[in-house]
Amino acid sequence: MRLRHADGSTVHLSYCTNVHPAEDLPGIHRQLSGVAARVRELLGVERLGLGLWLPHQAATDLLARRDELAGLRGRLTALGLEVVTLNGFPYRGFHDEIVKYRVYTPDWAGPERLRYTLGLAEILAELLPDDVTEGTISTLPLAWRTGWTSDKAVAVRANLDAVAQGLRALTQRTGKVIRLGFEPEPGCIIETTPQATGLLSDVDHDYLGLCLDACHMAVGFEEPGAGAATGLPIVKLQASCALEAPPGTQRALAAYDEARFLHQTRSAGGFTDDLGEALAGGLPAEESWRVHFHVPLHADPPPPLTTSAPYLRGLLHTLLGGAAPLTRHVEVETYTWNVLPGAPPDIAAGIAAELDWMRVRLASLGMKEQW
Repeated sequence: MRLRHADGSTVHLSYCTNVHPAEDLPGIHRQLSGVAARVRELLGVERLGLGLWLPHQAATDLLARRDELAGLRGRLTALGLEVVTLNGFPYRGFHDEIVKYRVYTPDWAGPERLRYTLGLAEILAELLPDDVTEGTISTLPLAWRTGWTSDKAVAVRANLDAVAQGLRALTQRTGKVIRLGFEPEPGCIIETTPQATGLLSDVDHDYLGLCLDACHMAVGFEEPGAGAATGLPIVKLQASCALEAPPGTQRALAAYDEARFLHQTRSAGGFTDDLGEALAGGLPAEESWRVHFHVPLHADPPPPLTTSAPYLRGLLHTLLGGAAPLTRHVEVETYTWNVLPGAPPDIAAGIAAELDWMRVRLASLGMKEQW
């Protein structure tokens, strides 16, 4: 969906397709004609924005067979879908039985991450709608924190310079500007937006900046204005909500301690890499906990648990409630629909409800829906 900001610029709203388990092109086409098309119908919009996730194999196939890339673009148009942003964080296997720490590999120290990201940029430049010249890609915050060395830091810096050069060359060749946003996440080398200030202060800010994830920021107990205060460009916002447990209620979180994804958990007095560690005594029960478990934006979990939806509303106001938007790409990223406790949900209906929740919030900030 596109919305018009009060300053006249367009804000793009999408949902991230990393919620769908598809590793190859046939699977991606099925998700487009299945869930994505139904979400658009449920919302009653002319065109629906997607934050497309293209795993390594699918991206490789698209680059090797340009007819497939043209076919994907045509299929998007035929279904009333459009893509201005890609999620380039998971490399592959995001819906394997166990993902956990593997989602951070390959990291930005190796050539695989550089090649994958530049490949995604080539693809996105071809997928952008005819009237759009700027796209964005989100990526991991350099690396997971363990195993970090000075040699690794040097390799990462070389790859950041190389990706910026590659993106600039792509602009010169195609006229399309593709910008890359590094996504701070608890437990990683860039955990918070203030850390990003130091680690990304001297990169090429024409092409490299931040992707702010509202769930991650809430788990880090960051102020909603922290991202705007870094001085770094905010190329994308991932609209997401963390799971919260008030003091003394943490046993209710046991239903969310699942095997696939890593659920970093923080309280005012501590941090654990995963929810199971916290439940085993890793965090004080007399403090509130926030859990990196992306829960639906529009619906509260069963009491006594709550979510960080108020935090997300504050962040939206900070980034989009001013005279000009601080970012123009907003991506709803609730990738955990398939591991939520209880009966399997109607994912299309859930995603549509989230997007409706978001467009209502954006309208309250003065934005007008274009389609």
